[in-house]
Amino acid sequence: MAEPPPELVQQLYSTPPDRFVAARDAAVADARRAGDPATARQIARLRRPTVAAWLVNLLAIRRPELVADLVQLADAMRSAQRELRGPRLRELSGQRRAVVAALVAEARRLAAGEPGAPSAGKLPLAEVEATLNAALSDTGVAEQVQAGRLLRAASYAGFGEVPRPQLRLVTGDEDEEEERPARRETGRAPAQRAPGSDRAAERAAQAERAAERAARAERARQRRALERELTKARTEQERAESELADAAEAERDGVAALDDIENELAELERRRAVAEQELSRAKLARRGAERALTAARRRTGEVEAAVEALDADEGAAGRGGGEAD
Repeated sequence: MAEPPPELVQQLYSTPPDRFVAARDAAVADARRAGDPATARQIARLRRPTVAAWLVNLLAIRRPELVADLVQLADAMRSAQRELRGPRLRELSGQRRAVVAALVAEARRLAAGEPGAPSAGKLPLAEVEATLNAALSDTGVAEQVQAGRLLRAASYAGFGEVPRPQLRLVTGDEDEEEERPARRETGRAPAQRAPGSDRAAERAAQAERAAERAARAERARQRRALERELTKARTEQERAESELADAAEAERDGVAALDDIENELAELERRRAVAEQELSRAKLARRGAERALTAARRRTGEVEAAVEALDADEGAAGRGGGEAD
């Protein structure tokens, strides 16, 4: 059966979901025009991912080295859990928080550079975070994440299965159980031994039983210590998960606040543009008024000069008439 070219699949699954169907249909049409109906059918079977799955696919396609680090961390955590290594588990839990947070931030950054992607405030980053944590817990999810063809987000209810040691309850009856087979070997009476030999054999048996009891007590002590360590590790994990949830919620609040600020800035920019236009009109009006004032002053001066000239002519005329009389 023909398979779509891997580069085409990567291109489709790195396309924002709102544009996926159109891009897939165009690829189907190209395959048909190329005379490859089998490949066209395979491309048509590709399904659109959710926004959260698309973000995870984007990480796998654009930043595969970061996803590979996540998978390696998951292997290390599973190994530490199997071996019940509390300090190592706590160290890896801290690394897990840092790695997941870095991947979520990178997914947001990658989405910001994709035309047609949802705005930052609408990205389901909590689902991305849950999917990455599920990949840390489930090897099947990790494989899907690495393939870059995830269709929907995943979730988990805890980090993997913790192997339980095969232990049994130690009681005082075990001493008697160990002695019973010797008493049930046959119905014949034991051979007579010398009193000294019997006492030596009894002391040896007592020492052996004491050593066995000490060994069982040590195993019980180790079991209790391991159970305490396991309880402590699980408590640390729960606290880390709670801190992670709080941090994710704080991040979402920060994104929402940033969106609000960006909206306010956009409104301020609009108001600034309107104010600049009004200021420009006011400047033009002022310049027009200045020109009108200058013209009026010039006209006033001209009229005043004409009036003064007329007055001078009349005065001269009056003086000339008086002399004639």
